[in-house]
Amino acid sequence: MKSNNEPAAQELVAIVEDDPDVARVIEQVLSDFAFRTAWCRNAADFLDRLPSLAPDLCIIDLGLPDMDGLELMQRVRTQSPCGILILTGRAYLSDRVMGLELGADDYVLKPFEPRELVARVRSILRRHEAAPAASVSVQRQVAAFGGWRFNLANNTLCAPNGESSQLSTSEANLLKMFVNNPNRILQREQLLGTRDLTSTDRSIDVSISRLRRKLDPEAGNHPFIKTVYGAGYLFLATVTWPASVAVST
Repeated sequence: MKSNNEPAAQELVAIVEDDPDVARVIEQVLSDFAFRTAWCRNAADFLDRLPSLAPDLCIIDLGLPDMDGLELMQRVRTQSPCGILILTGRAYLSDRVMGLELGADDYVLKPFEPRELVARVRSILRRHEAAPAASVSVQRQVAAFGGWRFNLANNTLCAPNGESSQLSTSEANLLKMFVNNPNRILQREQLLGTRDLTSTDRSIDVSISRLRRKLDPEAGNHPFIKTVYGAGYLFLATVTWPASVAVST
């Protein structure tokens, strides 16, 4: 039950779940904490309603009847900047890792603890809200390092050959930390930031692995992000800010 001290939430959470009983439980849990919800019983229904709903976050069940949840997640990523939380009963680690690899912000296993679900939802929303706010106030907007350019305002990474790619929120937040703290060991806890994760959660490691592959496609050769065992991660690069501008707040 929600505490009297709980702040009123305004965010809309879309629930893509084919089991009506599970969907009702999620809706009840989120409404107890003042979230608005919209239930879609399959992928087609959700994709059709996505433009009008414009959710702040969507909870996607991997086992949908008309489309694999991982494929749906990829489609959502191309159409909406909303947060994505995977909800799955699949016990295979590979499914959860694949979801994170493809851009999900987090995942929750069925059966789930209601308060954990709310905590994960809040954590994702905080990260999504913090990213644009930081880009408005910061004066340094484009970081250059080793031939790469990273636009902190729109999370675009441009390779030395001119090819650009869009980073997920988790990847972009990591790279923002690294370019603002080059050649400095960052502890895992610092990189986790506001995430409500346990010490055994490996999401941060998956995000770093994805970011490494984008910065250096050749497996086994990661010149920028170095693991300092027992200490954290080190971003080995000289970072300049060629497009720095003064931004009023």
